[in-house]
Amino acid sequence: MIHPSAIVSSRARLGVGVRIGAFSIVHDNVDLGDGCEIGSHCEIGHPSARSGGRPLVIGASSLVRSHSVFYEGSTFGERLVTGHRVTVREGTEAGVNLQIGTLGDIQGTCRIGDYVRFHSNVHIGQHSTVGSFVWIFPYVVLTNDPHPPSEVMRGVTLEDYVAVATMSLVLPGVRIGRGALVGAHSSVSRDVDVDTVVAGAPAKPVCPTADIKLRDGSGQPAYPWRRHFHRGYPDAVVEAWLAEFGHGKAAPTKDHE
Repeated sequence: MIHPSAIVSSRARLGVGVRIGAFSIVHDNVDLGDGCEIGSHCEIGHPSARSGGRPLVIGASSLVRSHSVFYEGSTFGERLVTGHRVTVREGTEAGVNLQIGTLGDIQGTCRIGDYVRFHSNVHIGQHSTVGSFVWIFPYVVLTNDPHPPSEVMRGVTLEDYVAVATMSLVLPGVRIGRGALVGAHSSVSRDVDVDTVVAGAPAKPVCPTADIKLRDGSGQPAYPWRRHFHRGYPDAVVEAWLAEFGHGKAAPTKDHE
């Protein structure tokens, strides 16, 4: 299950059925859960003086695609999925089924919840806090320095169910409330209320999220999105959402990459 060209430390802890691709390196301080797959040309557990000696832990059934680099000192729940050429620095703690798109960059010392989706070319600055079921679309940047360059760090906070649309910028210390939507090409410099749409540069409140309708002819509200979008989530999660909104039993679903 390990390609002959891969270099895997004898000190690394590999679960059952782990696969390591061609020319990848797995360093000493690494713990890979059962069924993990590491693509080619990856570096897993890159040594770091800032890791505090903590290992890189990647949960079971995870997939790290080619040319990705993960530093030691971070922990990921089961079913992590990445695109290609992802970089993750030390001190990141993430829940289950995090998805990081191609060229994603997580700068470390971050807290990330369950079932979070980062699309391609997303930059997550140090000290960011991201809740569960958050969507961040391509080319979004979460910043942390209020007057660069400086030693001051004020991480962004995104609460559960937030969606940040493509090419948006969230400035240091901003908190975006549960279920809020940030419109495309926005620059967010102030806190955003729960279930509120903001857009523009600088971003300003537009309307409650419930005012946005699905463009499918149904006339139903597009938000909260969990009322109607269930693809890729476990049945138990979907059942809870349906119960929240008074719907019937969910049809079986299947997690997707």
